[in-house]
Amino acid sequence: MSQSTSSTFSHQDTDRIGILLTNLGTPDSPSTSDVRRYLREFLWDSRVVEVPRPVWWFVLNFIILTTRPGRSAKAYQKVWTDEGSPLLNISLQQGDGLQKLLDEKYPDRFSVAVAMRYGNPSIETGLKQLRDAGARQVLVLPLYPQYSATTTASTFDQVSRVLHGWRWLPELRFINHYHDEPEYIDKLAQSIKSYQEQHGVPDKLMMSFHGVPKDYLLKGDPYFCECQKTGRLLAEKLGLAEDQWQLTFQSRLGPKEWLKPYTDETLEQMGKAGVGHVQVVCPGFSSDCLETLEEIAMENRDVFLDAGGKQYEYIPCLNSDASHIEMMSHLVEKHVSGWPLGLSQSEMQEQLKIRDMQAKKFGAES
Repeated sequence: MSQSTSSTFSHQDTDRIGILLTNLGTPDSPSTSDVRRYLREFLWDSRVVEVPRPVWWFVLNFIILTTRPGRSAKAYQKVWTDEGSPLLNISLQQGDGLQKLLDEKYPDRFSVAVAMRYGNPSIETGLKQLRDAGARQVLVLPLYPQYSATTTASTFDQVSRVLHGWRWLPELRFINHYHDEPEYIDKLAQSIKSYQEQHGVPDKLMMSFHGVPKDYLLKGDPYFCECQKTGRLLAEKLGLAEDQWQLTFQSRLGPKEWLKPYTDETLEQMGKAGVGHVQVVCPGFSSDCLETLEEIAMENRDVFLDAGGKQYEYIPCLNSDASHIEMMSHLVEKHVSGWPLGLSQSEMQEQLKIRDMQAKKFGAES
């Protein structure tokens, strides 16, 4: 495999620390063709669907991709905005916010790029953006609070595939999870309390996490355990009794058993049992997206109300809230420990001058 080379390098450029913020991804538009293209890339990932490739190729191409894109496109159309994909728009806001905050603390030391595991902007695009900005150290921050092979590990796979074609590799660090970071739990709790100050305290607070097949847990994936810990810590922070909250799993696909209890079935049971007021929060999502804005805020609302419930509310993700960006910046500072941060502007310029002189002494053109 040929090794790609950056043509923009100069010995006069300032070395930076690159931060690659990643999330799952989104189609380019809510059209059926774009959704089909996105689903093909997403569902073909062997980290996401652990089925022998020949069998899954047939099922994916001749069953799922002939029916699901149309239904998913209609769901995307419900949440699409004038700015485009909510997930991408919020992710870009998060990247901009983090860049500004890091610039205030450490001028000219960080470059932040936003990338999607599936779709655009790709991880390859994000890494190239950081390389062109002079990043010689890169911290990858997948915005999945809880680790799963289906999300976090898949991101690592793709970063590795991209870097396999690079000649000059950056020093690389990777944040696996932050499901029990005290500041993350604090920000979630503050968000819920602020929402309840305006909308009241419900009979039941539901914490809904994205599901995965149960056999992934049995094979050693820690995702279920990390969701449980996030839920427990959040309930403790809010001072909730056991009967005041419920942890569930959403977004299952196919006939396999997934992690339980299921969000939709639990909401239906609550409505039938006379639970009048439910609020739902999704502590496994850093940004609002199809699964929160359509599945939770719309589809599951109807499930609860149709079953007899009286009041249903969705509490938005932390998104680009200033407190969330601040938490991210502290997470970054923690994980870049040992990388140079504190050079003054004059010290940096002096180092660049010496490096440029030495390079030209040995024949470098730039």
